[in-house]
Formats: sequence, structure tokens, C-alpha cells
Amino acid sequence: MQNQHAYVIIMAGGIGSRFWPMSRQTFPKQFHDILGRGRTLIQETFDRFASFIPDSNIYVVTNERYKGLVQQQLPRLTDDQILLEPVGRNTAPCVAYAAYKITKKDPEAVFVVAPADHLIAREDIFRKLIELGVQACASQDIIMTLGITPTRPDTGYGYIQYIDDEHKRGFYKVKTFTEKPNLEVAKSFIESGDFVWNGGIFLFSSSTICTAFESFLPDMAEQFKGIEDAYYTPDEPQAIGDTYAICRNISIDYGIMEKASNVYVIPSDFGWSDLGTWGSVHENSQRDYHENAVHAKTAVVYDAYNNVVQTTRAEKLVVLKGLEGFIVVDTDDALLICKKDDEQFIKDIVGDMKGKYGDKYV
Repeated sequence: MQNQHAYVIIMAGGIGSRFWPMSRQTFPKQFHDILGRGRTLIQETFDRFASFIPDSNIYVVTNERYKGLVQQQLPRLTDDQILLEPVGRNTAPCVAYAAYKITKKDPEAVFVVAPADHLIAREDIFRKLIELGVQACASQDIIMTLGITPTRPDTGYGYIQYIDDEHKRGFYKVKTFTEKPNLEVAKSFIESGDFVWNGGIFLFSSSTICTAFESFLPDMAEQFKGIEDAYYTPDEPQAIGDTYAICRNISIDYGIMEKASNVYVIPSDFGWSDLGTWGSVHENSQRDYHENAVHAKTAVVYDAYNNVVQTTRAEKLVVLKGLEGFIVVDTDDALLICKKDDEQFIKDIVGDMKGKYGDKYV
């Protein structure tokens, strides 16, 4: 990419409770090689951007407890590029921290904000769209998002509606944001043809996003701009700790995207999955002729169909017989056996386990 002011902010602070029992508070989803491809999700995300953006312009925002994991898995990052949150406050503080810190170094920065744990199959198309977005945001006062062309009426994603007759070279003005709808509403969105999934990938210039924070989240803007003297100094951790203790818990979507009038979307199709559920792992994995996705070094399957199996112990033999439509996940201290159709309850199960056993199994 020719723009030396392009920066990537990788958001890597989530716990991934829908991937329990593999994803834990101490070792969450983004640090696992869930699909068995030889690289963890955060490593794949870093590699994707590092192919066309300098390492020095890639930043990771994560919880302070994951500092060691980030250093281990992304050794090309310096400590200044690993932004540590003392506590999770959703995505708006995450973006504010990174934006105000990088702006201190480069007031002409253009940011690409992306989650650490998404799967992108067609990276060449993804790169072209990112380059288009960076170029547009560098020259215009706009906020850009990559909207995923929907393939089905899915209730697990947010939706973005755009104005079909207001477009600028491949991107369209956003009309509405809608949180996860019910099935009937999702079907109507698909039929209308002017909705895309919200993939959580955003682009904007430093001046645009700082102005947006000042307009819609002025308290947060004041908090993170007020500590700019501490960025890139030994005083930064203490200043961030004090700031996170008082800043709001709010998403960038709700805090800014849904309120701003200068948001545009690029309808995109680059083989995207948020890998948000075990079902999505099944969809994106190699499967046998009975549609079983088995991530185990040694496994034998008899009369089993449409299952996803995952084990963290390479030496353990896994045998399946007569099972259909199940999730089977085996770790050192927990075993999950759950119908795929019931996987929406996994998050509730994690809550129950926390209530019964504290943090031991979560």
C-alpha cells in the first residue's frame, strides 16, 4: 500500500465464551488455531495485514492479561504496539485508546479497525477493498465499513441498510444499523436487497474519528485526549488504568456508527466468517463424506453424521459411533457434548459454570 499513514488496529480483547470449553478467560479463542491451519486466528489476521501494511503500523488492543500471549504469537510487534486494557469496556474505548495514541505520533493517520478472530478466504479481494477504503478515508471526511453480502437470513449478525442510489465509486451511504433481528425481519432484509451484514471492520482518518468522538462521546474524547502526554512513555499504563476506571462501557457501533451521518459501506464478498460459533467452525472446516468436521489427531468415526469434533490433546483417541448433529469438544479439564441446534445455549452454560465453580472452568 502506498499510503504510509495507513494503520491497523486489531481488537483482541474478547473472551469468546461461545467457544467454551476451548476458549477460556486465560486463553481465549483468538489465540487458538481452531481450524488446524498452523496459525492462530490472531496470527492469520496479522499476516493478512502485514502482507501490505508495514509491521510498525499494526497495533493490537487486548486485555493486559493477554500481553504474554500477544508477545509470544506476534513477536514482530514492539511493546508500544501492544495496547493493554486493564478491563474490558467494549469497543469504543478500545478504538479511542488506539486512535488518540497513534494520532500523537501521526496526525495524518488513517485507521483500519478489525477483529482478531475473523476468517477471510479471498484475501486478494479483501486487500483491494481495504485499499479502496483507506484511499477514500484519507481524502474525505467519512467513516467506512465493509458490509458482508448476506448469503442467508441469519439472526446472529447485525445488519446495515444502505441507500442504493447514493454511491461513490463502489461505496454507499448508510441509511440504518439494525442489531441482531428475528428470523422474519432477517428474511425481509434479504428480500429487500439493500442490506448487508455488519462485519465489524471500520475505516476512518484520525481527524474524522476524533471529531466523531468529540461529537457523540465527548466524555470519552476528553478522557483519552487528556492523557496524550503519557502515550509512548512509562506513564502510559497508569494513565490508561485511571482512564478505564471512569470511562463508559459502550460499543463503537452504538456510540458513533449509529449516530454519525457520514458513514458509508462497501458491500463485500471475500469469503468472510466471524467464526462466532462451533457451527461456523463446522461450515469452514474440511469435512468427511458424512459431513463430520473432526479436529483430532487420532479419530475413528462409525455411522456418525454432521458433527464437529475438537480436542486439545493430541495423544487422545477419539471414537464416534451413531452420533448425528453434535458438537463434541474435549479439553484437559472439560468435555462438552451438545446438539448443534442448541449451541446458542453455550453462553448460558458458561454463566452457569461460573456461578457453580467460579473461574475454575471458564
